[in-house]
Amino acid sequence: MYSIHFYESKTYVLNKASRIIPSVNENVRIKGRNGKVINVQEMGENRYFVFVEFEKIVDKSIPAMKNLKKKK
Repeated sequence: MYSIHFYESKTYVLNKASRIIPSVNENVRIKGRNGKVINVQEMGENRYFVFVEFEKIVDKSIPAMKNLKKKK
């Protein structure tokens, strides 16, 4: 078993024990967010740091604000 630590830029995201080490350019899903592995660093015999870049979240609340400005 390996200890996998996931990071987005310098922000800690998740730590999990796994038998599989993710590879570079592999798609991953963490906490309901899709991302791609950028870099994998071995920090010890069974400890790995995995750097992930997540897809940007589009805010869908902006059109709702336009409805508030309408006259009743």
